[in-house]
Amino acid sequence: MTRHMLPGEPPVEITLRRSARARRFSLRVSRLDGRVTLSMPARAREAEALSFAQSKAGWLRSVLGGTASRETVGFGGTIPFEGQALIVTPAAVRAARIRATELLVPPDPQRLGARVSAFLKLAARQRLQAACETHAATLGRDFSRITLRDTRSRWGSCTADGGLMFSWRLIMAPPEVLDYVAAHEVAHLAEMNHSPDFWAVVAGLMPGYERHRRWLRTHGGGLHRLDFAAGPDAGAAGD
Repeated sequence: MTRHMLPGEPPVEITLRRSARARRFSLRVSRLDGRVTLSMPARAREAEALSFAQSKAGWLRSVLGGTASRETVGFGGTIPFEGQALIVTPAAVRAARIRATELLVPPDPQRLGARVSAFLKLAARQRLQAACETHAATLGRDFSRITLRDTRSRWGSCTADGGLMFSWRLIMAPPEVLDYVAAHEVAHLAEMNHSPDFWAVVAGLMPGYERHRRWLRTHGGGLHRLDFAAGPDAGAAGD
């Protein structure tokens, strides 16, 4: 994938993605963070793809005008953690930790994003590991591994060999929402589909799961608006 800037006011960053299955050019604007992806046939020329994007510039800016902008993590700001807002506070600590309603972080703005995201990822792994072990034991199935990613198209997935993948941003949602996603993916160990039988397994693992599913549909996009990798007060951070 390559990135290009579409000129104009304001300029628009576009990610070009070649696809062997694509038969035409298509534009997608993520409703979660406003990222623009231009899919193109494998043999198409980039100049043609960019010309297509330019022809849709008005539409793109109209759609982007209705999406929420990204927010950079900074001292004095807040981040959601298990459904509660924590104030990001500089303190004489070696690693990020919670104190009451604050997230205490070493006072180095250049590493702030990396430290906060590391704290969130560790907490997410611990919570998801425990939740998946509980649900898998109830179901009588085993999973092979848990992988965390910063996915934008899905909150979790399950592979044929029992591998479970989750977005680490789930740690920012209320605990029962994270637990629902864990139950959802563990249920795929028994039913690798979304049939009525699958949803019956989910309901058996987590009665009343529907309200947590609705929460994600309504509020999940907000979890993607926080940017831990860039901004005036934070340096680049790897995943």
